[in-house]
Amino acid sequence: MKKLFIFSIVAFFLAGCTQETQNKLGRAIVNWTGTNGILEIYSGGKIMKRVMGIDKISTAYGTDDNRPRPYRYARGYLDANLDGVLQKEEKRKKIYFEFSDYSTEYFFYEQP
Repeated sequence: MKKLFIFSIVAFFLAGCTQETQNKLGRAIVNWTGTNGILEIYSGGKIMKRVMGIDKISTAYGTDDNRPRPYRYARGYLDANLDGVLQKEEKRKKIYFEFSDYSTEYFFYEQP
């Protein structure tokens, strides 16, 4: 009974939201639940770095003006040997990384 009541309230709330609000809510849920993404950094057509287990990539915003900055950041595990499999030693420490929207050739995708 309690679950039905909560579901009804959520359904009522979503029905009253605009499409943009629903999109924002959907992105927030994806960010909260994670996507297990992989980021590959390229140079000269060759893969140089691979970061795995990324839960989300965020856009940096200015502290004072709250405007988006031209770089993104996230946390994940560095695949040091580029074999596409996280080894035991690679899983020990999650790293923080940043990359530029302007100068970095990258490809981000969800773990299949």
